[in-house]
Amino acid sequence: MKAGIHPENYRLVAFKDMSNNEIFLTKSTAEAKETIDVDGVEYPLIKLEISRTSHPFYTGKKKLVDTAGRIDKFKNKYSKFKK
Repeated sequence: MKAGIHPENYRLVAFKDMSNNEIFLTKSTAEAKETIDVDGVEYPLIKLEISRTSHPFYTGKKKLVDTAGRIDKFKNKYSKFKK
């Protein structure tokens, strides 16, 4: 194998889902500016918008979209351009 191609900073990192405050630990080389204390141990913290604990595909929960309200809003906005 080629020497010097593997990252040196492979360590445990805490990932926090900001939508539901779920925290999970995994190994990563991602750079982190913050740290968090989990069970008395301090880990680098990476904040996520969405993860497997909050994504509708993995949770099985669908989000309802108010399409009627969107359509009405669009029509009202662009009705002044109608000839």
